[in-house]
Amino acid sequence: MVIGAFYFIYQKTLHNDQLSIETFINQLEKSVFTSSKSILILLSFTICNWFFEIVKWKTLVSSIKNISLFDSFRQSLGSLTASLFTPNRIGEYGAKAIYFKKGNRRKIMLLNLLGNSSQMAITVLLGILGLTYIVINFDIEIDLSRFRKAGYIIALLLVVLIGGSIKGLKKIRGFYIDKIIQFIKEMPKTLHVKTLTFSFLRYVFFSHQFYFLLTIFGVDHNYPTAMALITSMYLLASIIPSMALLDWLVKGSVAIWLFSLVGVNELIIVTITLLMWILNFGFPAMIGSYFVLNFNTNQQR
Repeated sequence: MVIGAFYFIYQKTLHNDQLSIETFINQLEKSVFTSSKSILILLSFTICNWFFEIVKWKTLVSSIKNISLFDSFRQSLGSLTASLFTPNRIGEYGAKAIYFKKGNRRKIMLLNLLGNSSQMAITVLLGILGLTYIVINFDIEIDLSRFRKAGYIIALLLVVLIGGSIKGLKKIRGFYIDKIIQFIKEMPKTLHVKTLTFSFLRYVFFSHQFYFLLTIFGVDHNYPTAMALITSMYLLASIIPSMALLDWLVKGSVAIWLFSLVGVNELIIVTITLLMWILNFGFPAMIGSYFVLNFNTNQQR
């Protein structure tokens, strides 16, 4: 697992078809590496991003079993490494569950679902606001006829789900949907508020890390427009199924299209998205590999 994670990180940074390592380093030398202050600020954004993710996980797990901040740190980064090359980071669910004894594992998976759903809710809410701003202020033509077939499929799925004609669709990876809903409802309201708050704070830091990189690379646009483009990028990228290893490529493709609306150079956007991936996935996964290698059953709670 660790060898695979390091191999993919190596491939994405040193043997990347979208951006050569020479071009990438050259771009960083012209902008990021010119100031130690900029490097410290970028690292601070990454630390804050993961700090709130770690605190969020500790808060969620403490609803059934108290764990330390270090335990949460170990579980969060270890599960990131384990899920790096699984679609939509699905491996995170099983990776976090193995840190707990069998009697708690199903609850842990549901708590992880709750945490991810809260993060997604923030992404969708702010993304819709960003997209609304873009549609109002930019001339974007959307051919609605292209979405007709997709609309029919979605409508059919809704009918099937509501009618319950296929029993299997009432389950999500072995969990009945009504049981999941009941579990979420039984969670204290204060827990939901804390989870959403930590998700929002995490979003604030990694979205502003992207904004800070734009300013470093000399992209001079007013704050509302830049943030609308960034929040729209995260929304559109989040609804496209992908592996965490391809996260930067998906975001990069979406970002290139969005920022082309304001004339931002494609190379700058590709460089920023790759650097964001390294800071928020690559480095944390390398740290998490230590916890994966040193995992033993005595760590189970």
